[in-house]
Amino acid sequence: MQQHDATSTPPSSAQFSEAALRIESNRLWPPERPLEKPARTGLFANVIRQFDRAADLLNLDRSVRKILSHTMNELTIHFPVRMDDGRIEMFTGYRVQHNNALGPFKGGLRFHPSVDLDEVRALAAWMTWKTAVARIPFGGAKGGIQMDPSRYSHSELERITRRFTFALGDNIGPEYDIPAPDVNTNAQIMAWILDTYLSFKPPQERQRCTHVVTGKPIESGGSLGREKATGQGVVFLIEHWARDNRLDLVNCTFTVQGFGNVGSWAARLLARHGAKLRAVQDVTGSIANPDGIDAEDLAAYVRRRGGVSGYTRARPIDADQFFATPADIFIPAAMESQITLETAPLLQVRLVAEGANGPTDADGDAILEQRGIQVLPDILCNAGGVVVSYFEWLQNKRSEFWELDEVDAKLRRKMSTAYEQVRSTVQRYRIDWRTAAYVVALTQLELVYKERGIFP
Repeated sequence: MQQHDATSTPPSSAQFSEAALRIESNRLWPPERPLEKPARTGLFANVIRQFDRAADLLNLDRSVRKILSHTMNELTIHFPVRMDDGRIEMFTGYRVQHNNALGPFKGGLRFHPSVDLDEVRALAAWMTWKTAVARIPFGGAKGGIQMDPSRYSHSELERITRRFTFALGDNIGPEYDIPAPDVNTNAQIMAWILDTYLSFKPPQERQRCTHVVTGKPIESGGSLGREKATGQGVVFLIEHWARDNRLDLVNCTFTVQGFGNVGSWAARLLARHGAKLRAVQDVTGSIANPDGIDAEDLAAYVRRRGGVSGYTRARPIDADQFFATPADIFIPAAMESQITLETAPLLQVRLVAEGANGPTDADGDAILEQRGIQVLPDILCNAGGVVVSYFEWLQNKRSEFWELDEVDAKLRRKMSTAYEQVRSTVQRYRIDWRTAAYVVALTQLELVYKERGIFP
């Protein structure tokens, strides 16, 4: 049984049920009564459940609640692309713009077979909350193409990307909606989007539009520190949490799910504190070494081989063993809905630091809360990526280029401020961290709507 990072389909509940029952029989987590799995709901429904919990607590203004529980714009595009062998293949792409009360829409583009309208709606809403928590002047959006990029050549990927950009047209723009990398997209994809977008602008306007995307190559206007930004933000927050909870990172242990950009950077940066990486899981399999895994060496291996499977300095384990690996911290940095009714009982950690978007569903949240496992939620914990995207956007607008130490210092301040604000909300309302992060976001959005009013 394999897993679940940026290029996989999440495992079925049936795959985990036997493992969950076995762990429960060992009394790692003895529930008072059996839990029944409810009917499966969409990812956006999970977002609304999280939203409703905070909105009820705040007694959120009824009109604002109606606005924020819906997306503003949803674009579905079917477009043709010529393949290398001359045949035409049709693709489906999406761009969902959830809210722009705080600033231009902002959000990544992912290329993955699971991309559909429900998933993109959820991701766009999470971006709205994330930018509000981080206090940056962006709204929330998301997009992607339903495809498996591993099936296509480099030249085919370029044509797919450029044709999708052309189809989006003025639905994106440097002061309107700014895409960025996400699952299976990278700086090269952003460079193709940038070039295509600029090609349709008058020559005298092109240099004023380079901030239409972020996450670009450095030579094309990207920012130093952007590649590691999400993982760096995760580690900054773990540092704060560890101080608050008197955990010495030099002696702590951790596990990571997903060893792409976010997971590998988080592991490498956390290891520099002296923390020990005990287990890793990605789409190719799961590995463990109780004596520790060298995160730098594993990252180099994954770059060469495409996954953790076959790494000789750790032993292969199955998925339930991975989730049940004892550690201080678990960093899910893969796909959505990984910590669920089936997998949450397996965890033996003090903290879940969410590097991925939506890795814990509502049922998983309830179990973690009941078990006393703290969660640094995605809309707080992985905001480092969009924060440094904001820095890149600013640099492009100002024709500036910031050194890495300046970017890192500004990121640390932003993440620290967000952490402290959410922590104070946790203490004030005596609520969990995820609900507190939503309260912070919704309070800011409600204030903006009340100040500006609703047109007409």
